[in-house]
Amino acid sequence: MESSEDLEVRALVQGSHRGPKDLVLTTDRRRPTPGAGEYLIRVGAAGVNFADVMQTHGTYRGGPRAPYVAGFEAAGEIVGVGPDVKDPLPVGTHVIGAGRGAFAQYMTMPAAGALRVPSGWSDAQALGLVLNWATALAALKPLGEVKAGEVVLVHAAAGGVGQAAVRLARHYGARVIATASPAKHDTVKALGADEVVDGRRPDLAAEITRLTGGVDVVLESVGQATFEASLSVAKPFTGRVVVFGAASGDATLTTADLVFTHHAQVKGLHIGALAAAAPALYQSLLVEIEALIAQGVYPPGNPHVHPLEEGPTVLQDLETGQTQGKHALDPWR
Repeated sequence: MESSEDLEVRALVQGSHRGPKDLVLTTDRRRPTPGAGEYLIRVGAAGVNFADVMQTHGTYRGGPRAPYVAGFEAAGEIVGVGPDVKDPLPVGTHVIGAGRGAFAQYMTMPAAGALRVPSGWSDAQALGLVLNWATALAALKPLGEVKAGEVVLVHAAAGGVGQAAVRLARHYGARVIATASPAKHDTVKALGADEVVDGRRPDLAAEITRLTGGVDVVLESVGQATFEASLSVAKPFTGRVVVFGAASGDATLTTADLVFTHHAQVKGLHIGALAAAAPALYQSLLVEIEALIAQGVYPPGNPHVHPLEEGPTVLQDLETGQTQGKHALDPWR
């Protein structure tokens, strides 16, 4: 356990529900104390996710209410162990996981969901393992049931989950159609996408249908702006639409839509809920990810790492679609 000095830590605090512009860097937050079943983590790198943007607006269901220390994904060093942790990892072990208050120098993290940072990887390189890659894998395999030779449509393919999904779908032998803004097309093509189209084009459904004749699996994270197109291009009855985000706002789907218009299989995914409700399935995803790392399919991440004080700007850029790939904050910079 570290000494008791420097109990005041740097953190980004969200003081309202008016968006990331109201994130404020503070230097007088008390270092948290690990509760039952928790580790105390010295944060090496904190991941930035669209859920963070939603939380700053108070629109993320079950998210924290202002004021709160922002962020929930981090990798770092275990420096303390709370009571009732079963088979705890040794102090000094570097882990990746999720918990409240990640945009800070120290946070607490549920021990049950903490995984060792892969050998030889930095904390920043491990970001995305338990969120982005696990979400992409869950969407493609247990929910999407992807098979070699099938067609997969990945929306927002330049983002953290999207890039992982393109790599994974190609690994499993699928043909990949991706959507991204034109400035990001080269990035997505380099990941192995067979076709990349502008997700904002007005004839999106028609263009995807022209390219594919119908899609077997759709990974839908954009919401309102693409949801109708996703349902339209999915193959009748056999097509699977896996919904795990709504970056452009909520979309609506009625029973009449499903009975008379869109006959796809629609499946919802929240990786945290899956971990809690189906722990055996979640653990199988993590085992699969370890195999993907060993095979070189899942390489060390290369996030854009920013000083903690740049967090508000990074979240605003993410909100307006100005980012590519994974972004992270270093609370010690």
